[in-house]
Amino acid sequence: MIASFAVNLIGKELTESLVGQLLNFVLGLLVLTIVFYIAGRAVVGKKRALFSDAFVISLLGTIVANIVSLFMPSAPLIGLILSLVIWLLLIRHYYETGWLGALAVAVLAVIVYVAIWFILFLLLAIPFLLLGG
Repeated sequence: MIASFAVNLIGKELTESLVGQLLNFVLGLLVLTIVFYIAGRAVVGKKRALFSDAFVISLLGTIVANIVSLFMPSAPLIGLILSLVIWLLLIRHYYETGWLGALAVAVLAVIVYVAIWFILFLLLAIPFLLLGG
């Protein structure tokens, strides 16, 4: 009922776009939370790397990175550097570590993120390889 009300109120194309963006945000947030949790546990230990901290780092980092890219479209390199510093500050604060620890978590998070997407790609590609399609 709410979905049909939203479709009538703002239009079908916009509703589908908003739902897609919301789904993309939620799935990205879930993946980032898992990645930061794994990387945090590996670097700073399980006492300081809580799942809730990983969620807050992912949520705030994503929001701030989107705001920075929104307000700095003409200077993407400065925006990228600013976003990176903010991510490191969030990791440093919530995982109670120093700059090197935060950098280690960030580097390991990138490695874990790439590994997860590579494994997902392989799992999704196996049926196509087996069926020859």
